[in-house]
Amino acid sequence: MKFTFKAQGHHNVTSQHKTTFEVTQDEEIGLTADCIVGVSSEVSLNDLPIPMKDVIQDENTQIQIILETENSKDVITGYGHPKLSLDHPTDMVCRKSDYTCSRTLMIRADKAAVDLNHDLVRDLADGKSLKITIKI
Repeated sequence: MKFTFKAQGHHNVTSQHKTTFEVTQDEEIGLTADCIVGVSSEVSLNDLPIPMKDVIQDENTQIQIILETENSKDVITGYGHPKLSLDHPTDMVCRKSDYTCSRTLMIRADKAAVDLNHDLVRDLADGKSLKITIKI
């Protein structure tokens, strides 16, 4: 099962957060938003297909997030959980921890913003387009 959508980089992408990374539908972010790697997302968690949500809400489900720009790519792996509501209207957060809330897409991720490929982060800080694929 696969779902792909687009977001945009932003000049304030710093990718310094140690435990999460986020994609948002918000168009603007400040420098303190060090977990946000993509803005102006075409979709939020609320927009994911129901069959995909059903599979993500299983703690045994392994999820891959593929982040791609024109010059780089990174793959992050994490897990679903029954407590994931997957209904936030603007944000998608991937977490290294087990914490869940309406903004959480996956937990126990193997990477956070600070761990992402430096070429990818540079492209995002330059405002380049970001392709996001959720693969189950």
